[in-house]
Amino acid sequence: MFLGRELELTELSAELKTKKKSAILVYGKRRIGKSSLIEQAAKSFDGIVVSHLFSRTSYEGNLALLCRSVMAALSFPSTTSFDTIFDLFDFVQKQKKRILFVLDEYQYFKESRKNGEVDSYMQGIVDSIPNNIKIIFCGSYISVMKELLQEDNPLFGRFTKILRIEEFDYLDAARFYPGLSVREKIRFYSVFGGSPYVLANLDYKKPLEENIKKNLISQDSLLRSYIENIMLREIQKNYDVRILEAIGNGKKRYNEIQNLVGMNDSGLLDKQLKNLMGMETVEKVFPINKPKDKKKQFYEIKDNLMRFYFTFIFANEALISKFGQAVFFENIIAPALNTFVSYRFEGIANQYFMRLAQKGKLRGVTDFGSYWYDDPKKGMNGQFDCVLKDAGGYDFYEVKFYEKPMPRSECESEEKEVRALVEPNCKRIGFVCSSGFSFRSKEYNLISGKEIYDKELL
Repeated sequence: MFLGRELELTELSAELKTKKKSAILVYGKRRIGKSSLIEQAAKSFDGIVVSHLFSRTSYEGNLALLCRSVMAALSFPSTTSFDTIFDLFDFVQKQKKRILFVLDEYQYFKESRKNGEVDSYMQGIVDSIPNNIKIIFCGSYISVMKELLQEDNPLFGRFTKILRIEEFDYLDAARFYPGLSVREKIRFYSVFGGSPYVLANLDYKKPLEENIKKNLISQDSLLRSYIENIMLREIQKNYDVRILEAIGNGKKRYNEIQNLVGMNDSGLLDKQLKNLMGMETVEKVFPINKPKDKKKQFYEIKDNLMRFYFTFIFANEALISKFGQAVFFENIIAPALNTFVSYRFEGIANQYFMRLAQKGKLRGVTDFGSYWYDDPKKGMNGQFDCVLKDAGGYDFYEVKFYEKPMPRSECESEEKEVRALVEPNCKRIGFVCSSGFSFRSKEYNLISGKEIYDKELL
């Protein structure tokens, strides 16, 4: 079942239909749907498709396996071999056929030789292929694949199309569970995030709590294995995983992470955080009213599933073993689950505004995100997570994950508190409530969970 990715599919299919040669780069985290997207787009290709998955082996081993894939696709004996990759592509060109090469997990081939040697080989091939041949470079190690876009890389400037594939946002993720209530859609996305692989392996006939017990607490579960053996494998090899544990379910300043991890001020933490951001594991967030103030910048785990794992599962294996899965859930996760989801709902609200902005429905808005307030007289400071900025000031939104509609009295009380902290910058107050509101209003902009999941935003 292929869901979503309409824009990426349209762009990739259009590139494959052109009558010119193409070198396409598709990259993104593991199990995010890159191969499925390419497979779907390749259906529109009028020619032979050579789909090859590189392995963690030597250059010679990968070349031999690539030769076998090519021979099989062209219906030649699998025993046919070539001494160099240039000989292989020379042979392919002589076939005078439209051929699409899908070079999946290219990073393994790239790293089988040092100093960009393989990239240099591929540069020569891309420069020499005729119009009837197209090549897709696909990879999951984001930091390695991004090297292909750097100016000093041999393949720099050779790509005719570049697609960076990200997780589904809240609305695309909901396509996997259209029958759930708005509240349950929010809860499932807050815990399991937007990886198509993860979403395809959940049982939506069972409640969220049962999916957590079955898929995350159990050490032998499919998704637990996915996190620990796939999502964290590259990280654990090169980085201190305690950084992610320190960030957990929240936003942490640099010095807070430094103190929790115990790293001295040698620049190592800064380097590791930058690399983790490059891998799209961690992201830096800063208020739109103080974007250059480093003291107001925070780090947080980007992926909802990994955030949940580091908040509740990581470092708690001993407790799970002692108390068992059911009791561990009731004692540790259940009391904090609603709070965890509430924080993630703020992220969903910002994704909603991003959807509106991309649809051209936030006219006049110049930025949106968080806002930092600081009142030395009252000894108060903090952050509003959902704010829109335009030429006239800021619209502040309070985001509430409630089971029941929000009443007018609470909105009025919230407005007084907000205005007391951010006047005179506050232009308007709005509210986002998962269960809607018990009243109508022209003075407040009221956004319900149903509006957030409106299909017209797709």
